[in-house]
Amino acid sequence: MKKTIVYEVQVMFGDCDPAGIVFFPNFLKWMDASSLNFFVKCGVPTWRELVKSTGIIGTPLLEINTKFFSPATYGETLQIYTTVEEWRGKVFMHKHTVKRGDVLLCEGTETRAFCRRHPDNPDRIQSIAVPEDIKALCS
Repeated sequence: MKKTIVYEVQVMFGDCDPAGIVFFPNFLKWMDASSLNFFVKCGVPTWRELVKSTGIIGTPLLEINTKFFSPATYGETLQIYTTVEEWRGKVFMHKHTVKRGDVLLCEGTETRAFCRRHPDNPDRIQSIAVPEDIKALCS
């Protein structure tokens, strides 16, 4: 069974378009926040700590796919269920399911990579193999 972490969001007036419907990029912002929250809740040190101990600067987004089912509006509380669907050599796939109670609002998948500064050029980053200790904490 895959570990699932729930991240809760309070929809604010400013998250919505003039019709009172959540503006779609906000779902992507919340999925990004839920991705980081997933690692924190699994016991992975913060990126600031990891950069000092391992050089890992984070998990940049490489690809995202999103499907919307139902709208949301301000004043609502949303739950984002996040899990790692697949671990690969240098990337992993996060799946996010956004709900309002039992109502499915949105599903998204993200492909991300663990990265560090490039050793030959610190202005660039490079992906690294998924760290086994992090994978163990999150599985």
